[in-house]
Amino acid sequence: MTDLPEQDKPQDTALTEAPEAPPSPAPPATKHRRWVAQLKGLLRHWTIALAIGVAFGLGIWLSPGPAEDHPANAAAAEKGGATSWRCSMHPQIQLPEPGACPICGMDLITLASGFGDERSDERVSISENAAKLSGIRTVKAYRAETTGELRLLGRLEYDETAVRTVTSWISGRLDRLYVSTLGASIGAGQIIAKVYSPEVYAAHQDLILARKQVARMSESLPVARGAADAAQGSARQRLKLLGLEEEEVTKMEQEDTPRQHVLIRSPFGGAVLEQMVHQGAYVSTGSPMYRVAALGRIWVQLDAYETDLARIDLGDVVTIEAASYPDERFEGKVTFIDPVLDPASRTAKVRIEVPNKKGRLRPGMFAEAVVHASGGDRQSQAPLVVPSTAVLLTGERAVVYVAVSDQERLTYEVREVRLGTRAGNVFPVVSGLREGEQVVVEGAFVLDAELQIRGGNSMMTMPDDLAREKYRPFKLSANELGKLEPLVRAYLDVQVALAKDRFEEAKRAALATRRYAALVVIAAPLPAARRWKELQQHLGHQAQALRDAKNLKEARGAFEELSVLVIEVVRRYGNPLGRDVRLAFCPMAMENRGAEWLQEADSVHNPYLGSEMSSCGELRSTAEPKGRLPQAEMAGPAGVPAGHQH
Repeated sequence: MTDLPEQDKPQDTALTEAPEAPPSPAPPATKHRRWVAQLKGLLRHWTIALAIGVAFGLGIWLSPGPAEDHPANAAAAEKGGATSWRCSMHPQIQLPEPGACPICGMDLITLASGFGDERSDERVSISENAAKLSGIRTVKAYRAETTGELRLLGRLEYDETAVRTVTSWISGRLDRLYVSTLGASIGAGQIIAKVYSPEVYAAHQDLILARKQVARMSESLPVARGAADAAQGSARQRLKLLGLEEEEVTKMEQEDTPRQHVLIRSPFGGAVLEQMVHQGAYVSTGSPMYRVAALGRIWVQLDAYETDLARIDLGDVVTIEAASYPDERFEGKVTFIDPVLDPASRTAKVRIEVPNKKGRLRPGMFAEAVVHASGGDRQSQAPLVVPSTAVLLTGERAVVYVAVSDQERLTYEVREVRLGTRAGNVFPVVSGLREGEQVVVEGAFVLDAELQIRGGNSMMTMPDDLAREKYRPFKLSANELGKLEPLVRAYLDVQVALAKDRFEEAKRAALATRRYAALVVIAAPLPAARRWKELQQHLGHQAQALRDAKNLKEARGAFEELSVLVIEVVRRYGNPLGRDVRLAFCPMAMENRGAEWLQEADSVHNPYLGSEMSSCGELRSTAEPKGRLPQAEMAGPAGVPAGHQH
């Protein structure tokens, strides 16, 4: 770095190398002034002083004198708004009166005279000088030209038309299951189970007797031989009706001792999607045992935004690029376009059928699809896009900062947007932005940091899509919903035990909750199954935490987290019990933080306060059998609700 001209060098004598003068008597220094003196003793190089000066410039004005003499601060004080003072470099320092920052020694400024004069939850106003120092740059949101190819992300799923259910053709006890792994591949005719069947035993014994009778009647009259042959044929047919193959019946016919066990074969081949029975269980004729899907053909489910749908037609050729095979391409065709848009994501499902003869593509994989759109020549509006640098991503949320033109000072507004799949250096914007609006492409993090400091709705504090859609309900069949009944019953046992201060009983019920949660398998619909996999893991973890608690206080802390999960289960999947379940809330629970829980009783039984204040709280809503908690209750605890009782 080159030396500055003499007139540009810092003139503060505290930064020179001159020897220090002997200390002279002076009144005792305040704590702030001691910090300043220590700092000035450390800053021996002009570059440090220059860096601090530039950083302080981001506070809009470089104050040469005391903070109370700053024009903006004086104006704010006249208006009566300067009730708190902070450091522009260390915003965590806030004092009730003017002075110097105890960390860096800079003069404090009022909260009203910092980055923005307007205290808005979604806007930041700055000076032109601050914008230059922060490197803020904007560009217009524009519409990209469409091409004949459309790139979309998708996931691989099994062909639902190729799903088959393997049933038991006989009744009996399952003494052995040869297939017990989900995802295992089985072939048509493969042995899947060994069943003890009294019915087959009796039919086999009749066949053996009929065979011997035919042998004895070989020299008898034709009428007698015909009757014996008919009895033998009837016995053979009876075994065939029980599901045994012709070859197997022929072998059994030559045996002298009737079989007690029968081998069951699968008439279908494919991957096991669901196992519906367990070893040792009794089955009846027609009982479903396995659900399998042939994987010779695979589905690729794409999420197409409404701006893309005009460019896709049935029959369009699609090239699939799977992440597992980066150097290979698979081809398929568009066979279905969902006529209904998802109101949350503004997308529609587009189904691609892809041949999978070698079985290399597997359900659950992610893939990128290139749609060779035959509808590309039709008049359709090009998608609105913004540079990728304009987007601030956090979890399920995306925000941009938009310049507000009708303000006296430079003002920027945080705006949540819904994005499409990234295409190179741009993001398609589905909603939240209009064509021609100026979006910040450089310096957005500086604006967001200032908005967060002032307690506004920055990208780190505003609710995201996941929070808004947290309790979007799933439609389950009665059979699927019934699988959740033991889990909810076990949770309610925990609630009753804690309300009565029965620690050991609560731990036993928590163990049952963990076990029942592990046994539940939600198979359809697919979004419900995916969310259940996530909930299942968390439910088991929280139930185990309650089981391992050393005292009632720890148990109630774990119960709070467990309640959040079970409440979501009832809200999203429904109430699996045959009677009402009620949502209750107590603002005094968990050290006055407030907490919710579920219970069956029609009067409050507080599991967080126990027998000392069992009736503290209120019942907020009710989920009837197969019903859900009302949408209005999804905001969660907020203050002391009306009707609260002790």
